[in-house]
Amino acid sequence: MFVEPIKSPGLAQLSYLIGDGSEAAVIDPRRDCEIYAEMARQRGCRITHIFETHRNEDLISGAPILAELTGAAVHHGPNAAGEVTYADTVREGDDFSFGSMLLKVLETPGHTDDSLSFAIYDQDFGNQAIGVFSGDALFVGDVGRTDFYPDRKEEVAGLLYDSLQKILSLGDQTILYPAHGAGSVCGDNMADRDFSTLGYERVNNPMLLITDREKFIARKVAEHHEQPPYFHNMEQLNLDGSAPAARVVTPPVLDADDVHRLIEKAEVIDVRSASAYQGAHLPGSLAIPCDMLPAFAGWYLDATDEIILVADGSAQAESAARHLARIGYDRVLGFLNTAMPGWAAAGRPFGSVPVVDVDTVKTRVHDGGDGWQLLDVRGKKEVAEGVIPTARCIYVGHLPEQLEKLAKDKHYTVMCASGARATIAASILRRTGFDKVDIFLGSMGAWKAKGNDVASGD
Repeated sequence: MFVEPIKSPGLAQLSYLIGDGSEAAVIDPRRDCEIYAEMARQRGCRITHIFETHRNEDLISGAPILAELTGAAVHHGPNAAGEVTYADTVREGDDFSFGSMLLKVLETPGHTDDSLSFAIYDQDFGNQAIGVFSGDALFVGDVGRTDFYPDRKEEVAGLLYDSLQKILSLGDQTILYPAHGAGSVCGDNMADRDFSTLGYERVNNPMLLITDREKFIARKVAEHHEQPPYFHNMEQLNLDGSAPAARVVTPPVLDADDVHRLIEKAEVIDVRSASAYQGAHLPGSLAIPCDMLPAFAGWYLDATDEIILVADGSAQAESAARHLARIGYDRVLGFLNTAMPGWAAAGRPFGSVPVVDVDTVKTRVHDGGDGWQLLDVRGKKEVAEGVIPTARCIYVGHLPEQLEKLAKDKHYTVMCASGARATIAASILRRTGFDKVDIFLGSMGAWKAKGNDVASGD
């Protein structure tokens, strides 16, 4: 019997190859799904079933693609918001065997109406569950978000509470296999590890310590989660299974002339480090460091956009293309291989963004003046924990729609928690005609480390 986790960096998504003997199943496959077939071949087994814990919002499911590749049946829960055209519906009480492994279906709605969990048992040893694949109902250190049904907030929060009790009833010995880990947009407070047991979570997970159902509901209703625009596209693709297989290869190399020719019809995404963008970048490019693409590209790109990457090399360009493909962005025309030195050597223009330290920001805060504004682009929860006095708060994902409210003749210093999201925000400002922009390097972390005052973020 085996359980093999497969983690997708950036998305912090966890999928699993499970089985015993010659038969195997996959739970929540990602779009670039050849890895599951290869792992099954290495174990000398055949994938016969594919299970989905719910309709994903943050990535394209690989279930219909893997089904075509292997001939395996796909199983999805009831009550999806539309027909999941590529899957059979399974319900509470259904079970499947893979050698001595028995998988039982549990209906665990709350995160979504169609959410399922899958408990596994070793039929040769005892009657207790040995593991549970909890999808986005229960994480290590947190529980799933319940904000996808704004007209039914209290109801779905209550459904999640009831589902968690059902999962916990499997027993403290049960190993927890969640669908996401720390860094996912599907939860705020996940522990930075991918393994736990129900017994450990019962006594250490803050949300499971809330044993009163009404208090749990109130806590969930009060939460705030961001929903990037691309979520809606993921939801539709994961209903009809229309996304083709992701054949991710290294994007073709573009030289300076190629980029100059294509730049008018494509979005230029600089996936190098924040410091590399700050030092020199293509005018009009959007800075999203490679490992931040899964979390932020969906805020700024349309599914139909053609994309040029500025990358440090072929490995980084391929990694960026893979991140983008997992969330539905396939039209990568190529990458600028020579990066900025080659671009500048060809006589092309380039830009840079200054960085400032904590002492400079402190002086500007104290001096005041109408010509300067500190712009805090952290999330709502972070802001609630305190802000630097005089800061104006706009979440980085919402910045494009708020630009018309910002005066272009002002000088803006952009900040976040450390400086990475501030670099994304600075690139948005620069590409839309804000000339006086710099970045607070270190941002809130540096401000607090120096013992400076923090104002209420209410």
